[in-house]
Amino acid sequence: MANSADLALANRLADAAGEAIRPLFRGDWSQERKSDSSPVTEVDRAAEAAMRAVLEAERPDDGIVGEEYGTRNEGAARQWVLDPIDGTISFMAGRPIFGTLISLMEGGWPVIGVIDQPVARERWVGRIGHETTFNGSPVRTRACRSLADAVLATSSPHYFSSQEADHYMALAQAVAQDKRQGMIVYGGDCYNYGLLASGHLDVVCEAGLQLFDFAALVPIVEGAGGIMCDWSGEPLHAASDGRVLALGEPARLEDVLEAMGRSEAHGH
Repeated sequence: MANSADLALANRLADAAGEAIRPLFRGDWSQERKSDSSPVTEVDRAAEAAMRAVLEAERPDDGIVGEEYGTRNEGAARQWVLDPIDGTISFMAGRPIFGTLISLMEGGWPVIGVIDQPVARERWVGRIGHETTFNGSPVRTRACRSLADAVLATSSPHYFSSQEADHYMALAQAVAQDKRQGMIVYGGDCYNYGLLASGHLDVVCEAGLQLFDFAALVPIVEGAGGIMCDWSGEPLHAASDGRVLALGEPARLEDVLEAMGRSEAHGH
């Protein structure tokens, strides 16, 4: 299992990425489009290269799964999963709500997670079986008595397929109830999951995520008392399909699945 040396290393990786990112925030950098049309900047690549250099020196036998530079030691039981800038569009727009994501996975399951916002110098750290911390102090999710009381977040409705959007809109309607504008926020990427862990949001609903987008989030949300799962209510692991729910109040999971029309998938 992950130990305190792994945790210290994860923090050092976040430090290394932050050193690469901070000088270029709202600065002058080059960008291009990847094969899937998503944007990537030289900063994404520099931050991942900085983290990989540390891992290659200190943990040559561990695997690496990185958004920009791919996979190393694919068969290794321990895999470091890296997303140097989750929320590249926010970074490019000068919005300090992107984050560096670092996860250690063992046997396909996330056991350590870090969300680091290098500009605001805000860091959430989770480790399975331990309390989640924010800048070194423990944090907890908040209670949520009903979906009508919930604050719901998603990065963008444009990330959903039309069928996924129908499920999301059904959830949004349950949160809004008869209010014309429910408590719903857009944008934020990984930052929303940190806010949920700290008790500022109640539900995050996303689709189309890759492993490096969600692996780090699981130990953080669950170590703060919340729950993360797929849209069927199943735990997240290396083979999950990228449809993700996070709830600060685990007791609301049935309500969320029911609102989305997914409760039959959870054995009901």
